[in-house]
Amino acid sequence: LSPDRLAEAISVLGAVIFHGYGQTETGMISMVTPAELVATPAVSRSVGRPPAVVDVQVRDAQGRPVPVGVPGELFVRTPAQASGYLDDPIETAEVFVDGWVRTRDLARLDADGYLYLLGRTRDVIIVNANLQYAGPIERVLAEHPDVVEAYVVGAPDEETGEAVHAFVVAADPGRPPDPDALRDLVEERLGVLSRPKTVTVIDAVPIAPSGKPDKRSLAARHGLSPVAP
Repeated sequence: LSPDRLAEAISVLGAVIFHGYGQTETGMISMVTPAELVATPAVSRSVGRPPAVVDVQVRDAQGRPVPVGVPGELFVRTPAQASGYLDDPIETAEVFVDGWVRTRDLARLDADGYLYLLGRTRDVIIVNANLQYAGPIERVLAEHPDVVEAYVVGAPDEETGEAVHAFVVAADPGRPPDPDALRDLVEERLGVLSRPKTVTVIDAVPIAPSGKPDKRSLAARHGLSPVAP
């Protein structure tokens, strides 16, 4: 949940919201409490801190733990984690590694132990041979006051190999955001390689059977062939 939406929810509902993160394979990984959100609003950008019974490590591409503040892939150990996937030894070997669960989420930890999610390792777009993750681009777009939701996909491109394409839902349907202004914002914050080739204003994102946004279906509806994860 974006910090702006979380702040809006707190203003309406009061100090009753727990903002957390977990996976089916692990159970709960981290949580930020209502008291923390009220006392230190900046932690709304995080997904809280892991409890004492949960171990977390942020690792580099070689599987080595990285220093505090450095982004990488998140590995966790929890009392509730699964031991594998039924009848799928290949995926089990990929995700369950030496007692740790490979979340395939990008994250960083701060000095106070708060965990920040940065995107999915497989939700990546290769622009001019450089990796651009969809998550950071989506967060920049969603922070714009005229945008309430943002979704980013990659599609093949003759000039750059792959290109970034963004879809946004307007905060006010009667006042759609300026696509060029959003593209400029992304370039300013993240660099020219993250700049979306297109920004399309949509009414809503299609939902997959899992209940999550279906970005592949969204791309296909708009004539794009999304890059396979």
